[in-house]
Amino acid sequence: MQTSVTFKNVDSSETLKTYVSNKLDRFDKYLNNPAEANVVLSVEKFRHIAEINLSGDRLSIVGKEETSDMYSAIDMALDKLEKQIKKSREKVRSRRADMRGRLNEIPDREPSAVEDRERHIQVKNIDYKPMDVEEAAMQMDLMDDSFMVFTNARTDRVNVLYRRRDGNYGLIQPRK
Repeated sequence: MQTSVTFKNVDSSETLKTYVSNKLDRFDKYLNNPAEANVVLSVEKFRHIAEINLSGDRLSIVGKEETSDMYSAIDMALDKLEKQIKKSREKVRSRRADMRGRLNEIPDREPSAVEDRERHIQVKNIDYKPMDVEEAAMQMDLMDDSFMVFTNARTDRVNVLYRRRDGNYGLIQPRK
């Protein structure tokens, strides 16, 4: 994790920098991608203030705390950050589980003439909503499905976004 420590009204201390860096390293297990932390340590009269801005892995979290001791302010701000990160990760997990639950529901279907020829086609009715291609790609990242049907918000036409074998995405859209 990249960490930058700024001091305001405090003499810069290498021990405080290493203390903050070591404490921030414990957040690497919660974040999948590299993150950046900006730490501002300041003193105003008798108040020691620690403000930590953590950005990366599609989130931006701020923790600010003020106490009479700089080390306790840092610890309390880091505890706030940890709670916020856990809450954010749990929210993503619940959304993924919710999306999987909706996609795994099998709707009632009527027998068709196609089934009479020993070919079984499973019919799946889906609801699609208007969104941009970038938003659809973000939704695909949250799901394990190989494709997603949506209405393109810019063209008002039905599009299909699919995951290719090389890990990239492909877009199927009707001609104008």
